[in-house]
Amino acid sequence: MRITCAQCLRPEPLCLCALIPRLSSRWQVLILRHRSERQHALNTARLAALGLSSCYLWDGEAFERLPALLAEPGWQNWLLFPAVGALPVEQGVPQSPDVAQRLIVLDGTWRKAKRLLHCNPCLQGLPSLSFVAPPPSRYRLRKVPQANALSTLEAIVYSLEQLEGGSYQALLPAFERLIEQQIDAMGAERYQRDFAARNAHLQADKH
Repeated sequence: MRITCAQCLRPEPLCLCALIPRLSSRWQVLILRHRSERQHALNTARLAALGLSSCYLWDGEAFERLPALLAEPGWQNWLLFPAVGALPVEQGVPQSPDVAQRLIVLDGTWRKAKRLLHCNPCLQGLPSLSFVAPPPSRYRLRKVPQANALSTLEAIVYSLEQLEGGSYQALLPAFERLIEQQIDAMGAERYQRDFAARNAHLQADKH
């Protein structure tokens, strides 16, 4: 029987906890993870929830308690989603010292993220944020519909750095180790055949 770490949920020999920091942020982050993503070996939402003290992770599809949360006074909620009219996260947002800021992140494939949006109409009226010029994703093992798509953890790191001005790079070493572990498990030959060409830009960045 394989024993897994109770925190990062990785097999004990592959535990990532030593690489996961505990950072504080001015913005609260709420991750709405599609229920089918919970057991995905490469899901990065849990790394964000473990690494950020103000990050919360909900699993499901239709979240019954979400409307009440969004209606709480004293909060400005922003949806991280490339909707029509979304504000560029790089430009920041208007903020008031009397209003707390919350970033809501949908976790799943694009199809599942759209499903979450459909199943939770209360999200559709929120102001949204999107990326104009994000860094290249280091998620070397996923096929994505857009070249500038980021993993959930990378998207949160980039968003917080743009919105707050600080650095959250300390969250990424655990993510990079997770990817390395999966590449080791599949073998160099399969990685070279199926993924290496799509990630040539990452190799170039190292030189």
